[in-house]
Amino acid sequence: MKAIRFSFFQMVVTMGRDMMLFMACLAPILAGFFFRFAIPVLETVLTQSFHIPAVISPYYKLIDIFFAMLSSTMFCFVSAMVALEESDEKTAVYLFITPLRKTGYLSARFGVPAVIAFLVTLVLLPAFKLTPLSPAAIFLFAAGGTLQGMIVALLVLTVSSNRLEGMAVTKLSTLTVFGAVVPFFIKDKVQYGVFLLPSFWIGKAACENGLFYMLPAFALSVMWISFLLKRYMCKM
Repeated sequence: MKAIRFSFFQMVVTMGRDMMLFMACLAPILAGFFFRFAIPVLETVLTQSFHIPAVISPYYKLIDIFFAMLSSTMFCFVSAMVALEESDEKTAVYLFITPLRKTGYLSARFGVPAVIAFLVTLVLLPAFKLTPLSPAAIFLFAAGGTLQGMIVALLVLTVSSNRLEGMAVTKLSTLTVFGAVVPFFIKDKVQYGVFLLPSFWIGKAACENGLFYMLPAFALSVMWISFLLKRYMCKM
């Protein structure tokens, strides 16, 4: 446990020296203020300009779950960038044979950041949400968002070989969160064409007010993470 804690704080020091990673950690807060205060103002301007009752407000739930996934994705992205740098410099392999070992390394780089991301989302989502959400919904969306963030991070690590590639792959891997959009815009059975994306089920849970849809979201997330984690360890 001591080795995991030391390794995690070492990662935090690395993040503090890199302004891009530091700002990425602050991004959820900045985005939260924008979502909570700017979007309602924009909605008012649009409805008055076009003389229609609603423009953005029907999709406030979608914005809420995007925010739940954004917080975790940014934290996990930072961890992935640090891990890529360590992989590129060959230091990660050496850490595997220290008392930290592989399990400790994965805990320090993914487990601890994921837990922190989950706790941060539990705090930020109630503060910046646009729609009424029950405590159970907040908890489940925060958990689903955290797992989605881990999927994005592992996709980046599995496909990329350095930080430059990691930045490009991050932009592509974040497309996996857009499965949440589908239930809001496609109402027939065609929507199930993206059923393998956990974000689709998170979106469906929000769109139809059915938290039981989070069960397939969690199951698929575990499958994605297990598969990507095995690929990452084979790569290392």
